[in-house]
Amino acid sequence: MTQPLMPKATAVWLVENTSLTFDQVADFCGLHVLEVKGIADGDVAQGIKGMDPVASGQLSRAEIERCQKDPSTRLQVSESKYKLPPMPVRKGPRYTPVSRRQDRPDAIAWLLRNHPELTDAQVSKLVGTTKPTIQSVRDRSHWNSPNIKPVDPVTLGLCTQIELDAAVQKAARKAERERKKANKAAGTSETLLPASETTAPVHATIAQPDKKPEVDEEKRTYDADSVFAKLKDVKIDEENEE
Repeated sequence: MTQPLMPKATAVWLVENTSLTFDQVADFCGLHVLEVKGIADGDVAQGIKGMDPVASGQLSRAEIERCQKDPSTRLQVSESKYKLPPMPVRKGPRYTPVSRRQDRPDAIAWLLRNHPELTDAQVSKLVGTTKPTIQSVRDRSHWNSPNIKPVDPVTLGLCTQIELDAAVQKAARKAERERKKANKAAGTSETLLPASETTAPVHATIAQPDKKPEVDEEKRTYDADSVFAKLKDVKIDEENEE
């Protein structure tokens, strides 16, 4: 056993009765640091009665005192006198207590608004609902739509922060794979173009302000007065020769 049997109730007791840091409590109980902070602020685990891990034999008082003196240390679970069978892996939607079932539409609305990348199956598994309920919240055809307000499912106690983060990361990886697959099918490349194609030649970018452009003599233009003056001089020279 690497964590207490009732992690959230144990975290409530540790927050209320010890000076352990949020990181220490989260590591021992298998929770997210934000969940532990929410417990301290009164936003998470409302109505949950704390369970003393010392009384249940899961933790010793000396272990708590050792970790309180050094925040960098981590609590170690006491060895149980009884061998408990391994917990089976839960598949499918989770069981939601009757007292929390009315909060599921609020949690669904929060997930749809803040994490649209999550699939209906992931949302269903996180808050323990069904796909028709998710669709009714999405298209606002739910019977209680006017009263639905988006609320974090972690705050409502419908899932843990670790489970939510894992689902969001999984959805992000899936979206990235689909994007790469679509780019590959479209024939587009995500690599950078070579420098020879993105930069201009060096000689074209260097300005030479001192060098005057050469003018072709054949294309040189003259004004009318200078042309007639030269013609007049030529005519006078011919008359003198005669």
